[in-house]
Amino acid sequence: MMTGDTRHAPTSPHTEVAVNSAPSSTLCRTVRNAVAALALAGLAVGTGASGASAAGDATTSYVALGDSMASGPLIPDITGPVACGRSTHNYAHELAASIGASLRDVTCSGAKSTHMTEKQSLSLLDIPMGSAPPQFDALRADTDLVTLTIGGNDAGLVGIAQDCMTLDPTATPCKDKLTEGGVDQVAQRIAAFAPRLAAVLDGIHQRSPQARVIVTGYGLYIKPGGCWPLQPVLPVDADFLQGSVDRMNTVIAEQSAAHGAEYVDVAAPSKGHDACQAPSDKWVEGYVPTAAAAPLHPNRQGEAAYARIIGAHLQGS
Repeated sequence: MMTGDTRHAPTSPHTEVAVNSAPSSTLCRTVRNAVAALALAGLAVGTGASGASAAGDATTSYVALGDSMASGPLIPDITGPVACGRSTHNYAHELAASIGASLRDVTCSGAKSTHMTEKQSLSLLDIPMGSAPPQFDALRADTDLVTLTIGGNDAGLVGIAQDCMTLDPTATPCKDKLTEGGVDQVAQRIAAFAPRLAAVLDGIHQRSPQARVIVTGYGLYIKPGGCWPLQPVLPVDADFLQGSVDRMNTVIAEQSAAHGAEYVDVAAPSKGHDACQAPSDKWVEGYVPTAAAAPLHPNRQGEAAYARIIGAHLQGS
């Protein structure tokens, strides 16, 4: 229940870890149908002409980089490549409007750290949809502000969360498979991401030496112990999954501090807004969305909240 991308939402493929507790076919069909319906609804709304937008006479040049936590898949309205799932109400657009900045938003669902410097193959509902240019192409020498959210797809977090779904309370926890032999496979993936993030941050500074670089972590996706069966993961797996998100956030914070960037925590302010909460309160959707947003991703309320949190950080430091 982490960032990254859903299998049938506007994303590109991600790496997955197979586990023993396979989700029920009925639940999988429900999730697929929900995502497909939301995708079609988003297409019906239409797409914006560009990933870049200007805010009046703004003087702050702002570039938004990142994955689907930043792009806001299936939140109306779509802008840029449809398969990137980029919303006009993601946190970058909300932040740009609040601080009066000119925005170049190149966030894209499915993005990994490699897609900062390499083009990204795109797909929608498993149909090839061309490619997106390297996100670093948006950076300029005179860029003033850069935001970055990346890492979830490097570790395959959403695929892991999907594979942990179960409606059987007696099922073997997926944590058992993922930590078999005393080796936490997810922790290994997160550790391997650390030097990649370091390289990404150094690359931003090289291309935009004047820019203030803000790096967000990922949010609170499920409360301690979870809320099975509302969100169909066993309590031990809910804690393992959110614990993996927290581990990723620690790596992001450490690498940000070591490479001249500012880390913004969005998990702590998310308490009481996880996928177990009422639709009016939650900032992230669960396995079956109750709002126009991708499963296991922030909804419009969440993106707006993240923008406020980042904005407060900018003003307070």
